[in-house]
Amino acid sequence: MGTGSVIVPGEIQMMRAGTGISHSEYNHSRSEPVHFLQIWIEPDSSGLAPAYFQQAIDRKAAQSHLALLASKSGREHSVQVHQDVELWLGLVDSDQLRTLPLAAGRSAWVQIARGRAAVNGINLTEGDGLAASDEAELSISGKDAEILVFDLA
Repeated sequence: MGTGSVIVPGEIQMMRAGTGISHSEYNHSRSEPVHFLQIWIEPDSSGLAPAYFQQAIDRKAAQSHLALLASKSGREHSVQVHQDVELWLGLVDSDQLRTLPLAAGRSAWVQIARGRAAVNGINLTEGDGLAASDEAELSISGKDAEILVFDLA
């Protein structure tokens, strides 16, 4: 596609290979370690054109509530993906609580990117993931935590 960029903390990037691209990744710094999550979401249709988006994350929103990073509709300035999924970010400090209602028939995956958190009373640490189904709501508390929540069909 002829694009190249450096992803810095506080940004999200979406790349859709679609009908085919060449792609590579590497740590741009020779001295600083890199910590990032690469997430693959299979699209709901085939033959899509290749696409690339990169944008800043609203970290202030994620500090006060769950901020929408990706969705099928692209609402709330989220990255648009071709799948019935919503990806939320929560930056949760001590004595804070985040909730996410889940519609009937939906499931969730919670990934702890940094710190410690409890999801519906289950304690998790950095790198842990939790699958939830048949839950009406996720209740999330944390300690200096960066949490990704996938609301899934």
